[in-house]
Amino acid sequence: MNSTSFFDLVASITERGRDLLARRLTAIDPEHNAKSLIELCEALLSERGEASGLAQAAEILERYLSLDEAERIALFTAFAEKFGPNRERLTKAAKAWLADPQHADAGDLHYYSESVRQELFRRLNRAPGGTHALVGMRADLITLLPQNKHLTPVDRDLAHLLAVWFNRGFLVLHRIDWSTPAIVLEKIIRYEAVHAIHDWADLRRRIDSLDRRCYGFFHPALIDEPLIFVEVALTEKMPAAIGPLLAEDRTVVPLEKARTAVFYSISTCQRGLAGISFGNFLIKQVVEELRRELPNLTTFVTLSPVPGFMQWLQTAENLPLTEEQRAILPSLKEPNWTEKPEEAEQLQKVIEPLAAYYFLKIKRPDGRPRDPVARFHLGNGARLEQIRWLGDRSPRSLSEGAGLMVNYLYDLDDIEKNHEAFVKTGEIITSSAIKKLLKSDPKPRPSTAALPQPRG
Repeated sequence: MNSTSFFDLVASITERGRDLLARRLTAIDPEHNAKSLIELCEALLSERGEASGLAQAAEILERYLSLDEAERIALFTAFAEKFGPNRERLTKAAKAWLADPQHADAGDLHYYSESVRQELFRRLNRAPGGTHALVGMRADLITLLPQNKHLTPVDRDLAHLLAVWFNRGFLVLHRIDWSTPAIVLEKIIRYEAVHAIHDWADLRRRIDSLDRRCYGFFHPALIDEPLIFVEVALTEKMPAAIGPLLAEDRTVVPLEKARTAVFYSISTCQRGLAGISFGNFLIKQVVEELRRELPNLTTFVTLSPVPGFMQWLQTAENLPLTEEQRAILPSLKEPNWTEKPEEAEQLQKVIEPLAAYYFLKIKRPDGRPRDPVARFHLGNGARLEQIRWLGDRSPRSLSEGAGLMVNYLYDLDDIEKNHEAFVKTGEIITSSAIKKLLKSDPKPRPSTAALPQPRG
């Protein structure tokens, strides 16, 4: 049986169940609110019939969409408070384990520590479109979490299940080109998060040119929904700026001359899957695909933004700057400073060493780099290769990263070694060029003047 026939069968069973369910819903508050939905969830957990269970799951997911924010908070609060683990059985299992730690008792402890809501989510997932609906539900939950910390256990459970359902074994890599269905191409335009795709012509230049590639991960339960995709430019050498790569009038590079694959944009598409890593698998698999197709490629590198640099610069208390260097920073607030060669040159001499300091010295409490893009690529085994001054002159890049871009080099011989060094000790593998920038810094000095605030 192919997948289409299977899904048709499930839908048929669900509709039969809906007929049965319609006669039973009169016993439940017919209003589409959180209270009635909670009762439906309780009924679903007690359901044994396949058809009626699928119908109830579909009904819950459909009604959920009609809830306003307050009702969704009420529903998630009930999930947190009423659908946790069985406390009595968990307490008994914990006491047994503490009294005599045995493998069997550990298994009981693990079994009874699982919340009832995990089983509820599993049953909801069986409904047609259930996986997609639960991804959307978690996206809503993520939005509500900052002001509703008590919902964290619900998010943790749902994230755990989604991580299992979306593990690498279920993902399928597809090349995205001009023959890809329009419904997917429209979503590529919508989901592009790094360098906006302005129209269909812009999209075609990125995916249909001889020297361009685009790949994405898909999941069988979300057939027309990309999970993450990467855009690749094939070039003769390592690029220093994004503008020439995206220019309408650029010269197409013949494949026989291409020696470098540039990963210049990686976009995640499903907010409900936040925290579930796909990018590390994606880049490594795309590298393998490109090597098979184009054996002459020798260099695999990114051209990446630095989204957190300006925020750090505005809030840092001790910067490795002399008073003379600090006096130059307000130039970043001036309009069109990038078009003033003298000011831009002065800023370059200050900003490039600061960027090296930011990447190599500024860490989070867990010892990892503060910059999220750096954490991603260094965690994948890349090397911090080059800082590119004014690599991106777009307003967004100037506001977030002072126009900086970075090349992270994926040296195929060193990826695993670099990855191990970063994961085990936090070591950042970097090029001599960036180390040289860092050595040129003076010692950090306390801030004595306000730093430039973000623009626009």
